[in-house]
Amino acid sequence: MTTITGTNASAAAGGSATPQLTNAADMSDRFLKLLVTQLKNQDPLNPMENAELTSQMAQINTVAGIDKLNTTMQSMNQGFNQMQMLQGANLVGRSVLLDGNNLVVGDDGKAFGGYELNSAASSVRIEVLNAAGVVVDTINHTDKGTGRQGFEWTAPSGASTNGLTFKVTANTGGTSVAAKPLTFDAVTAINNTSGTLTLELSSGKQMPYNQVRAIS
Repeated sequence: MTTITGTNASAAAGGSATPQLTNAADMSDRFLKLLVTQLKNQDPLNPMENAELTSQMAQINTVAGIDKLNTTMQSMNQGFNQMQMLQGANLVGRSVLLDGNNLVVGDDGKAFGGYELNSAASSVRIEVLNAAGVVVDTINHTDKGTGRQGFEWTAPSGASTNGLTFKVTANTGGTSVAAKPLTFDAVTAINNTSGTLTLELSSGKQMPYNQVRAIS
């Protein structure tokens, strides 16, 4: 006895082409009807073996199981997205630490930034640059250890604070030490596009939530 497949199922149904089945329930119903027809019309001298019947019933259960799994995963994904949005809503109005060299000055005239050293440095030079790339101030640190470090800068009275950036140069005994700049920015809003939680920042930039290094 031949196992029911998409091709012989169409022939058993008497049609020239298999109609489009919309879901696992439709497929299971069609499968069962064809299986019953097959059992009714089987050769009495050569009946379907138990192994064949078990195999075809297993196919039905597999199709139904996959459909239920897909439905469950979709529901879990929706729940995860909702949870992300709730978590993201708590970030609005708070400061986050991200990779970058923007320097955002607050209403009090102060700006905070950071950097990450690959190894200890005896000397660290932080240059504050204006929108034209001209150095407007310099901050010097000494004897900084490996890892994340921070700094504070106060803007001169009356100075433009738009488009400020900073550059970090570190060394030990004349040997350069790799330093990655880190920027603080305030979260003004959040959005969820294609399942990815994105933060809208006071600097006008957008950043994926998974790139946040720290929250304050």
